[in-house]
Amino acid sequence: MEQKVMSQMNLPSLGIAVRTLFTGYLLVMGIGILMSLAQILLTHGMADGKIGVSVDDVVYSYHGNRNSSKLEVKLNGSMKDKANDESRARLVKWAREGAPLEHWKKEIQPIFAENCVQCHANIPGLPSFTEYEATAEVAKTDMGASVDSLTRVSHIHLFGIAFIFIFVGYIFSLAVGFNEKIKAVIIAIPFGFLIIDISSWWITSVFPGFAWFTIIGGFGYMFAFAIMWFTSMYQMWILPRNGKTYDINEWTDKRD
Repeated sequence: MEQKVMSQMNLPSLGIAVRTLFTGYLLVMGIGILMSLAQILLTHGMADGKIGVSVDDVVYSYHGNRNSSKLEVKLNGSMKDKANDESRARLVKWAREGAPLEHWKKEIQPIFAENCVQCHANIPGLPSFTEYEATAEVAKTDMGASVDSLTRVSHIHLFGIAFIFIFVGYIFSLAVGFNEKIKAVIIAIPFGFLIIDISSWWITSVFPGFAWFTIIGGFGYMFAFAIMWFTSMYQMWILPRNGKTYDINEWTDKRD
């Protein structure tokens, strides 16, 4: 009979209270990741007017569509279902004409009031479509994400996602059956890809060809998350049932 014992706390030997704590955290983070994927599909994923995240979506989100306005891109993309065809066509025409002020009160403002101001007057961070100046700014040529926007979103993502992977990585570090160097590489992967992802936003805003790195970066840390999540859950709840004993004293083989 072979018995494996380990020189430190490990996932299969955790008590029920700690396993419950780690499992609750991993479940919430897993749901959070799924919600973030849905949010990406509903926002960036519709930037080119088609369902699914593509290189064009990334380019339009960060470099912009220099042949159009942000208003037109949104009306033909993620906001397409927020107004009927006639209203969207009128707003696009107004933006292409340079957003003339003389058409604002009688023709344009009522369309925004009916379809858009539920969000674009009450949610912080969104331009207010109750005011001409803010609306006209969105009707200008789409130059992509501004420095202010990139700075705000970058620091939120860097802090938030890094904290997620600190704890996910710590839980995974207690897994058994992995070479320590391989385990260290898996733990490091999401941090490296996170830097690639965030950096690519800034570079893509100037050089659209770097949009691929945004997709690669996002896929990289999602893949690492999946490995650590499933490994941790398996070793906490399934592995202890296989009859093997995991002790806290040392790693050794004992044979009868």
